[in-house]
Amino acid sequence: LYLMMMMMMMMMPRYKRLVDNIFPEDPKDGLSKSDMEKLTFYAVSAPEKLDRIGAYLAERLSRDVVRHRYGYVVIAMEALDQLLMACHSQSIKPFVESFLHMVAKLLESREPDLQVLGTNSFVKFANIEEDTPSYHRRYDFFVSQFSAMCHSTHEDPETRTRIRVAGIKGLQGVVRKTVNDELQAIIWEPQHMDKLIPSMLFNMVGHPSTPSVAGQDGEENPAALAESCFRELLGRAAYGNMNNAVRPVLVHLDNHHLWDPNEFAVSCFRIIMYSIQAQHSHHVIQQVLNHLDTHNRSTPRLRAGIVQVLLETVAIAAKGSVGPTVLEVFNTLLKHLRMSVDFELGQVSRRNSGTSVSSGRGKESEERIVQNAIIQTIGFFGGNLPDYQRAEVMMFIMGKVPISEVTGKRSVISGLSEPPCELIGLSSLSPPPQVTSGFKSKSMAAALPAPFLDPLFSISLMEDSELRQLVLEILHNIIDRHDNRAKLRGIRIIPNVAALKIKREKISKQDVAFMKKHGQQLYRHIYLGCKEEDNVHKNFELLFTTLAVLTIELANEDVVVDLIRLAIALQDMALSNEENMPIFIRCGIMALVAAYLNFLSQMIANPPFCQHVSKVIELRNMDAPYLLPEHVFRDKLPESLDREDKQLYFQTSDMAECLAAPGYNAERLSIPYVPQVTDEDRLTRRKSFVDTISLQVDIMSNMSPVCFWHIKGMCVFADTTGLEEQEREKRRQVMEKFQKAPFEEIAAHCESKATMLHDRLAQIFELTIRPPPSPSGVVSISAGHTQHPSVPVYEMKFPDLCVY
Repeated sequence: LYLMMMMMMMMMPRYKRLVDNIFPEDPKDGLSKSDMEKLTFYAVSAPEKLDRIGAYLAERLSRDVVRHRYGYVVIAMEALDQLLMACHSQSIKPFVESFLHMVAKLLESREPDLQVLGTNSFVKFANIEEDTPSYHRRYDFFVSQFSAMCHSTHEDPETRTRIRVAGIKGLQGVVRKTVNDELQAIIWEPQHMDKLIPSMLFNMVGHPSTPSVAGQDGEENPAALAESCFRELLGRAAYGNMNNAVRPVLVHLDNHHLWDPNEFAVSCFRIIMYSIQAQHSHHVIQQVLNHLDTHNRSTPRLRAGIVQVLLETVAIAAKGSVGPTVLEVFNTLLKHLRMSVDFELGQVSRRNSGTSVSSGRGKESEERIVQNAIIQTIGFFGGNLPDYQRAEVMMFIMGKVPISEVTGKRSVISGLSEPPCELIGLSSLSPPPQVTSGFKSKSMAAALPAPFLDPLFSISLMEDSELRQLVLEILHNIIDRHDNRAKLRGIRIIPNVAALKIKREKISKQDVAFMKKHGQQLYRHIYLGCKEEDNVHKNFELLFTTLAVLTIELANEDVVVDLIRLAIALQDMALSNEENMPIFIRCGIMALVAAYLNFLSQMIANPPFCQHVSKVIELRNMDAPYLLPEHVFRDKLPESLDREDKQLYFQTSDMAECLAAPGYNAERLSIPYVPQVTDEDRLTRRKSFVDTISLQVDIMSNMSPVCFWHIKGMCVFADTTGLEEQEREKRRQVMEKFQKAPFEEIAAHCESKATMLHDRLAQIFELTIRPPPSPSGVVSISAGHTQHPSVPVYEMKFPDLCVY
């Protein structure tokens, strides 16, 4: 029998004898090193035998696994590993197939030790760089098996951790083996990413079933190892693979309810943004925006969690390449902001109709969380954009802010004040730190173009103190190009302006042209903003800062004179009190004028002017401290102002004498400042400054011709006593105005008159010459305007007054 066995062994192929020799009689003795060296030398010398060696080793390993001879299994895998490391010829491809088949056998077993053993061998194989790509090798099984190991639920915590760590290492090996192989691009397909990504996130999230073993290093800690693998995968993602890599992350966060609380979601997207290439950042942002759209009806906290994640992504990506979707990002955010406001208002109305008050208030506060998160995201994103893009974004946001046809006065419903949409929209433009914060523009015309400035000023006329504060803060951010606001914070009498070390430059020609075109508009809104009855201390502080910043950044000699005229007009308005303003507002205006003229006199370095201003302030300190900013906002105020004591007020004649120096046109100070008239008063339903001489009559469609001519006759044959004197005085005032007033004020006045005439004619034509309805009763609507089909002239019904 012994001779027969020897003969059979002699008849076996040499590679089989060499393979059999590496297995000792007792598996505890381990791999025979000398015999392994012989097998390795043979494999290197005859690489065409590698496939047979691999097949025979696989046959023995399969038999040993079935017989539970795990000692020989370990020896076989060790031999395979050494052969892989030693042989790098073209003939190794068939051997690799046998090797992967044996690894698959181990991973399929239910023994944790064999699974770990097979994983370790696969990781060693993954670290080998192959010279040529593989045309037919697939790793679908390994992705599925390693992903299943990452979700191991073994009863023993230590064993469970070992299996999960092995699964993560296996996935890392698959990634390294496939992402650099052009023929293995299939790994980025959704069916594989839907297994890879959730497996990593499952271990990163710190699942309760994953123990936190003290002393675990990065190699044995599933969370740390999964994060490392996740970063590596994202770092290798190409342009076309970003969507497939990010989408499973969003799905996993949805399935496991990780948006509220969203600490893990924020951490996860930080990892994503710092791992991917910078030029791919806008892909991630777009994916999160699309996901936000899919959850537009979800709970407020879930939406707020997604928005906060978006905030983290844009804060990282804004300074890099964000692609062509900048305006789309802002459009989506503003859309969700408006939706959140609508949801909140709907909840308030339902609560007012009889639903639970406590539940309604809770939902309302949650919607406020969503709104604050969106506003903060808009601000961070816009604040990190280049200046040229930021200017476009400011105009885009302003175009999206709704300007109400009624006043922005807050409505009080069930004891809760609801902020207008304008307040919420403008919050994204105002600090801290938002789109306009840190904005620097060399030309003020580029920073404040008409499409941005006009709607901004329209909002500033609304009866909401917070809205006006936001508008002023936005103006400060844009106008203050040398960061002087912090030095001017708070309305006060500054004893020594030079000590503030204010930074300024000579006004440029472009800014001079800007003030000639828009100066009157700025003055008008400051004038109107001062007399609002709901002004508080902060409003006056911001108005003072506005005047000071205008002086620093945009004031030449002509602008200085205009600002003094504005200050005098404010003082006269507070003294005359034609609009019955509260005493607090009147004293606040007086304090504002005093603080500003004190600042201006020192800025222009005119000693006589400084002396006059200081004298008035000193007298007020002694006799009327309530006219100074240090006292008006905290002391008890009088019931009325003493108009007779002229020493307490700034006199136009005295200031004109002080400015009789070269460069200043002191004669213009004698011309009272009158705000220009625009359509903004009509838009916000305010009192217009139109002269009351003209009588405006709305022609109703049902008014009879007799009634019309009767009213007209009443106007024509009215009492004409003193008419000639009034006409003569009016002509004198017009001539004086056109002789002494600045050109820009005259142009603004004429333009406003022409605009008013055009609007009035349009209203009359709309009322009198309205197209008749279609015979079929069908009216088409195009581009927001009603269009009537054309009707033949002989069929039209003309009013009696139009028929001759």
